[in-house]
Amino acid sequence: MPSTNRNAKPPIAVGDRFGRLTVLCDSGERKNGYIVWKCRCDCGNEILVDKRTLERGTVLDCGCTAKVNPRQKDITGKRFGKLTALYCTDARSAYGDTVWHCICDCGREIDVRLHQLQSGYRKSCGCLSHPKVKELVGKRFGRLIVIEYAGKKDGVHRWRCRCDCGNEVVVSQSHLQSGKTKSCGCMRADVYVKNMKLVGGTSIVALETSKNRLRSTNTSGCTGVYWSSSCGRWYARIGFCGKSYYLGSYKYKEDAIKARKSGEEVHDNFIEWYYNEYLPSENNKSQPEK
Repeated sequence: MPSTNRNAKPPIAVGDRFGRLTVLCDSGERKNGYIVWKCRCDCGNEILVDKRTLERGTVLDCGCTAKVNPRQKDITGKRFGKLTALYCTDARSAYGDTVWHCICDCGREIDVRLHQLQSGYRKSCGCLSHPKVKELVGKRFGRLIVIEYAGKKDGVHRWRCRCDCGNEVVVSQSHLQSGKTKSCGCMRADVYVKNMKLVGGTSIVALETSKNRLRSTNTSGCTGVYWSSSCGRWYARIGFCGKSYYLGSYKYKEDAIKARKSGEEVHDNFIEWYYNEYLPSENNKSQPEK
């Protein structure tokens, strides 16, 4: 009589299930003489597993559940707003929770922390936060007039605008509508010129305050006077209209300071001219004609 092995396992057939895996077909490959089966996991992924591994129960899924922390929830296939969780990645956040690979209804795929999904913080790949393009051509925003649509970059709609000063600049739709951008940048320049009382590259405010303000590196106690260790002498200089003028070198610091104070007469004359002649004429120009 032929002997029978009561412990012999039935052969694997198409359709058999092993944990979350369903056998699809013989892949045609062999591993150590064993058939390698093509299987589909319940999460949708397909993997190759040899006969012995299936029979032993060593592999029961594609790896998706093995990545999930036992203390955290398996959300495979679940929806969170416009996002559907596909599988858990190997990554972990700084807080230790799992990171899930999700697909958005718009077709884009992203990785999202489990906590962000469960708390409702993330409901899309970001497309929900991006406003739809609006018809802004011809509309005015501050000193800017929209002349054409400049396309979309990084999910942000952009518009080409012409400033009242004549320059053209590309501005995001959100910055135009929120009022964050109102010019090509010339407004900031105008404000700087006005606040600093800038004339011909020279600031009246800087001239008025320089006499009472010293740099932290100054060792002479007087602006524009410094010691040259290589020459062993005191030097005096003065700046005006964007240029630096040499006022001489001196053996004694007092002489260098005296030269500097003498040179500051050009500053005093310029300040006096500004208030007595330039400023009144500018104010008159800004007055509307009656």
